[in-house]
Formats: sequence, structure tokens, C-alpha cells
Amino acid sequence: MKKIGLFLVSMMILFVISACGSGESSSNETDSEKTESAFTLVEDGKLTFASSGEFKPFSFMKGAEMVGYDVAVGKAIAEKLGLEANPVRAKFSGIVTGVTEGRYDIAVASHTITEDRLKKVDFTTPYYYSGPVVYTRPDSDVETKEDLNGKEISVARGTTYLDIAEEYTDKIPQVDSDVVALQSLASGHHDAVITDDITGMTATKNGLEIEAKLHLGVSEQAIAVNKENEKLYKAVDKALKELIESGELQKLSEEWVGVDITKEPENVEE
Repeated sequence: MKKIGLFLVSMMILFVISACGSGESSSNETDSEKTESAFTLVEDGKLTFASSGEFKPFSFMKGAEMVGYDVAVGKAIAEKLGLEANPVRAKFSGIVTGVTEGRYDIAVASHTITEDRLKKVDFTTPYYYSGPVVYTRPDSDVETKEDLNGKEISVARGTTYLDIAEEYTDKIPQVDSDVVALQSLASGHHDAVITDDITGMTATKNGLEIEAKLHLGVSEQAIAVNKENEKLYKAVDKALKELIESGELQKLSEEWVGVDITKEPENVEE
């Protein structure tokens, strides 16, 4: 009987040790491992996000490295999720398709939320606000929206500004980026360019002789996520909201853009 009692006690001790060991293993699971198991990623352990690399100060090349506000936001979100940031440079016009086809986990590329894009991807809370602005040369006679009728208005290929320009004219040269359009305008080509106010302000600071003539509204820029990756969408949106609430997003905006663009502007003429 004593032997049986000792055997039962030994078995109970082994059971307790085994249970404690199992709990310790679970508690030692890294945040990264927990994150990876929560949703599908293009590459395990990494948040692969696309930016154009042609939209200063949002994404541009500094040597071989892509930097800018968009890139900084993508990296901050990756850190929040416990993942390695993997920024990928891509042509703006093909980035949404890249997200839908699974080449990128998300797009942090200054995409404006539109009904058409919402059919293809899900968008997070906006991470900055801007608005379409008509830029001209200083000697332009464009003063009102009506003055745009029949003018040659250049826009960047793949942007929502094409739809706006079509309201006034069918002469719409499309170029690879907003900066190229503004440089061409300053050089004497086209009558006007429609782009966002931030890009235009940056271009004037860099010496381009152009000026803002008409503010046409407010647009919301957000992060695009594949519609079939709901868990990733929720995690990215939660991380973004935390960056907003902590004030970190505002700091990134002021660092890269020079002003706080994280709050929706007021008193803008529609």
C-alpha cells in the first residue's frame, strides 16, 4: 500500500511539473509569433507595404532607401504589430491592384478614399487629410472654376484628380507623378495642374514658380488592405488609431511634411 501511495504522489508531482512547463512555453511565445498566426502575410514576420517613391515628402528615394511620411507611417504600424517593416517601391497606378492580388500586405501610398477603390480594397481610418487644388503659373488668367473650361489641365496618372479635371475639359495630359506635372507647368506647359495642396506647397518651397488658385475640397488619405484579410485590416486600423491618440502620428507629419496634416481641415470651399 505504501508503494502505491508513493507512486500516486510521484505521478501527481510529474503532472504538476508538466503543466507548469506547458504554461511557461505558452507565455514565452513572442509577440511576433502571435501576430503572424493572427493573419496572412506576404512574408512571415514582415509587413510588406507599397509606396510610390515618387511623391515627396510622402515617399521618395534618398539614395537606395525609400523614405517619407508614408514610409514612416508604414514602419510605425509594423512596429506596433511586432513585425519587420518591408517597404516596397511600386508605380502608384498599380499599387491597389498589387494589394488585391496579394503582392503587398497593405498600401501606405497616399491613396484617397473613393467609392471605386472601396470596391477593390478596404480602407483604414484616414492617416492624413489634403485637398485638390488648382495650380497655375503666376501670370495665368484662371481665377474661378469657370475659367478652367476648355483649358489644358495636367494630372498624375492613376490619381483621383483625373475625374475632377474631366468636369472642365477633355485636354488632360497624364504624367507619371504630381511633381512632374508641376515642373512641366512651371516650365510653360499646360494651363493648370490639379494636385493636393501639400505637394503644391512643397513644390513652391523648392523654387517652382507656381501658385495655388482654387481649393476644390477635402480628401481623406488612408491605408489600403485586401478585403479578404479582415484580421490584418482590424490590426492595422487599431495600430493607426493608437498612433493618432498618442500624438505620434502628428509628430511624424510635422517631421516629414512640416505641418500637422492628421486633422481634417475646416472651411474649405466645396
